[in-house]
Amino acid sequence: MALNLESSAFKDMVLVLGATGLVIPAFAALRISPVIGFILVGIAAGPFGLGQLPGLHWLALSSPQSLAAPAELGVALLLFALGLELSLDRIRTMRNLIFGLGSLQMLVCTGLIAAVLYLADLPLPAVGALAAAMALSSTAVGLQLLSASGRINSQAGRRTLGVLLFQDLAIAPILLLIAAGSAKDGGGSFGSSLVIGVGALVGIALFARHAVPPLFLQAARTRRSELFLAAALVVLIASTATAAAAGLSPAVGALTAGLMLSASDYRRQIEAAILPFEGLLLGVFLIWVGSGLDLGAIAADPWPVLGGTAAVLAIKGVATYVLLRVQKARHGVAGHVALMLASPSETSLIVLGAAATAGLLGGDMLQRALAIASLTLALAPLLGMAGARLEAESREDQDEPTPETGAQQTVIIGFGRVGRLVAQMLDMHGQKWLAVDSDPDEVQRLKRAGKRVVYGDARRPELIDKLKLDRARAVVLTIDDMRMLDLLIRRIRTSHPDLCIVVRARDADHASMLYRAGATDAVPETVESSLQLAEAVLVDLGVPMGPVIASVHEKRDELRARIKGSGVTLKRPPLRTLRRSRD
Repeated sequence: MALNLESSAFKDMVLVLGATGLVIPAFAALRISPVIGFILVGIAAGPFGLGQLPGLHWLALSSPQSLAAPAELGVALLLFALGLELSLDRIRTMRNLIFGLGSLQMLVCTGLIAAVLYLADLPLPAVGALAAAMALSSTAVGLQLLSASGRINSQAGRRTLGVLLFQDLAIAPILLLIAAGSAKDGGGSFGSSLVIGVGALVGIALFARHAVPPLFLQAARTRRSELFLAAALVVLIASTATAAAAGLSPAVGALTAGLMLSASDYRRQIEAAILPFEGLLLGVFLIWVGSGLDLGAIAADPWPVLGGTAAVLAIKGVATYVLLRVQKARHGVAGHVALMLASPSETSLIVLGAAATAGLLGGDMLQRALAIASLTLALAPLLGMAGARLEAESREDQDEPTPETGAQQTVIIGFGRVGRLVAQMLDMHGQKWLAVDSDPDEVQRLKRAGKRVVYGDARRPELIDKLKLDRARAVVLTIDDMRMLDLLIRRIRTSHPDLCIVVRARDADHASMLYRAGATDAVPETVESSLQLAEAVLVDLGVPMGPVIASVHEKRDELRARIKGSGVTLKRPPLRTLRRSRD
């Protein structure tokens, strides 16, 4: 069958795919969430955008409603991926922050916003939907900013993450209540609708927990990525169809299925399989949302939108700040978290869309709510950066105090499997040590076990000053981030030219680079594993242990000398080598 290149559907598809291909790399280069770009594209391509100008009708979508189906699928994929990220282990580890601070912040912000909306004489169902939508904050923008600044494990980062995780968990109950509320308005029973919805979610959870793993096992055995993607889509479609049949939003079923699969052995492979489609279809959803915004009508009466934007930011920001200060958080940390969480999120748009579908919102009220959510979302990166600046200028020590390094002590930076083995060997020979690790939960667990481990993020330059390495005998670097290792060695060598620096390297080329950076010794994992294999096979063949050990030491010294020699002239590996995946 011939493809009709003149059809309106083909033109709309080209517009959406072309915009998606341009927005993602452009906004990634600017370090801005592409969510904003997609909404702007939707506004420009919508019926109230560029199509109204002479000669630009070809830039307008012929039928924005034709995007509704793929937009709904994009929302389902987003929440499915969100459920996969909400691993049960993470929830258990951070339960105090998630269900303590997170629930309190969500309830306080929702209550305050609802009180203001109620005073505006809005219907109660609309008040509940709007308040819940505006109380949500952007997980995508927040995590992006925290990760880029290296603050994900700081006090501000962990508090922000705890609140965001609770809000992600709260999306399903919010959508469930919206669906049940619409059933009540349609003449049905709220209680029976709620029971049916909960029953459907329990069925999805049981299906995902017990019936799905064998499906992914068979897909994994074929070693074909397209079959793994097909299996993921089967689970997604089955869960969304079940939720829709029970009168719920399909997104609720997708989130439940993802949450149940978060503990699966196939979680990472599922995430990798759906990632390209998730970003593409989420872009379609945001373009569809933007196409419904009439900026002309909003510009004719801008004060409700501008006033609503200021009110939402002020209520959420002030409430979060006060709540954290009551919980003894420092001024800088509280201000940072408050600004990070002040803006609504992309999931706010999902809640507003569900409320519109349920008949709880519509007309000018819906237009203004979408405009407020979109505008505040566009401000989210700026507010996050302002929060980081506020925390930095407050000159407060964000992390727990790091004890001074004792004289004649070895400092181990990175306390994973390699760092722990180094510590065990130091203990065997009566050598003192202090370990530094960036996982705060693991640090607390090791402290309770009596280990001398402190929290510290190697990506932050001030860590070197805190550790007082001038009093240390040696420092051992076991982190596996190649780029960070190079920077860290240079920082330490600049401040402490005579300190012994022993580093874990991936291979001989990486070791040569680290010698150039200033390492005293760089131990390549590939070389050591090869020497251990050679030692094992020689002993198993009957060669006496003494000569074998002597020859292994001789070969190690030879290779070390060769690597050090090449490190003088070896060129730095290209950036793509430094960024290759971890072991």
